[in-house]
Amino acid sequence: MENHGRGPGPRPEGGAEEGPLDDTPPDPLPYEGVWRFTAPAVEVSVPQARHAVRDLLFRQGVPVSDDLAQGLLLIVSELVTNAVRHAALLSPMLAVEVAVGAEWVRVSVEDNHPYRPTALEADHGQTGGRGLLLVREIAREAGGMCDVEHTASGGKVIWAALPLTHARVR
Repeated sequence: MENHGRGPGPRPEGGAEEGPLDDTPPDPLPYEGVWRFTAPAVEVSVPQARHAVRDLLFRQGVPVSDDLAQGLLLIVSELVTNAVRHAALLSPMLAVEVAVGAEWVRVSVEDNHPYRPTALEADHGQTGGRGLLLVREIAREAGGMCDVEHTASGGKVIWAALPLTHARVR
């Protein structure tokens, strides 16, 4: 996994912050950054992605509560599982990105399959099809958001951004 040296990327809506009067951006906190890694779209990548994200959060010292960390890891598992199950035929590789800002963390999974999934209504007689619904619910309960966007290459990226509950004030 590598840090691309970019800032934390676009902030989720409502994430604008006021800077000093001279518009000089504040120094980033030690845990801020963007990390991206690729993996084959196979089942073994699900736990590997989850463990990589868990280790990254710990190594960078991201101030996540246990509940928030568990929610993020469940989101990663669901998004990678969806890419493996539904996109692998057209997209044998997937990318996982973790972007951490001063007050939020965003995880995303990108594949090259053009199909844009929608959150299905829960059908209690159906055993599958609830992954994106679960991701949306975890994000909502944490005060965050999630969305699906098309990529320039014709694929898609599904992301969830959650606020850091213990974020330090600058």
